[in-house]
Amino acid sequence: MNRPVIELCGVSRRYGGGPPALDGVSLTVRRGEAVAIVGPSGSGKSTLLHLIAGLDRPDEGTVTVDGVRVDRLGEAGAALHRRAKVGMVFQFFHLLDDLTVLDNVVLPARLAGAARGGARRRAAELLEVLGVARHARALPGRLSGGERQRVAVARALMNRPALLLADEPTGALDTAAGQEVGRLLSALHAEGQTLVVVTHDPALARSCTHRTVRIADGRVVEDVPSPGLGTGPGTADAPGAVR
Repeated sequence: MNRPVIELCGVSRRYGGGPPALDGVSLTVRRGEAVAIVGPSGSGKSTLLHLIAGLDRPDEGTVTVDGVRVDRLGEAGAALHRRAKVGMVFQFFHLLDDLTVLDNVVLPARLAGAARGGARRRAAELLEVLGVARHARALPGRLSGGERQRVAVARALMNRPALLLADEPTGALDTAAGQEVGRLLSALHAEGQTLVVVTHDPALARSCTHRTVRIADGRVVEDVPSPGLGTGPGTADAPGAVR
């Protein structure tokens, strides 16, 4: 059964006395879908991502991720849920500069209580598949932007999350590196990873998602297939198993 990984029902979020950042948003993302969230700055994209990740709570409505009502979780519960179910990739990587590449990738598994040996084997496998194994002992500052983003993706996949969230994953990269990350995300989708990408880049949306949700003034104004990739999960070519 292809049950939803994300279900938002009538979600609103307000900050202070201004207009709502999100206004009655309902959204369903099913397992294996790859969805781009697009819209201008201030449209509510980042707020939506934070609510899905449990980094924020709605003022109204419900947020369910992989069967769990995230909007009901406290701070500690939300952190545990993210650790087990959600991988996150950010625009500026958020790697720890004083840890090696391998130790950055291992960290989520160790925080989740995984044995050191098994965690290091899993991390080494991910780095190999993602093409950055030669940098395992290097510090992140010695890598290019595209390489650092690949390491960040490996870290996000470490605990085999039900959902991968990417917040402007190519925003800090040059064109070539951005295209490289787009191909990587497309490969993950082809292998069944549920993926939500927040982006300003229409080329990225076309390259690695099959559905585009457009937000304006805190509301969903369009929800359509992404041109160029297909209309369902598993439509992109993938070089090898990364799950």
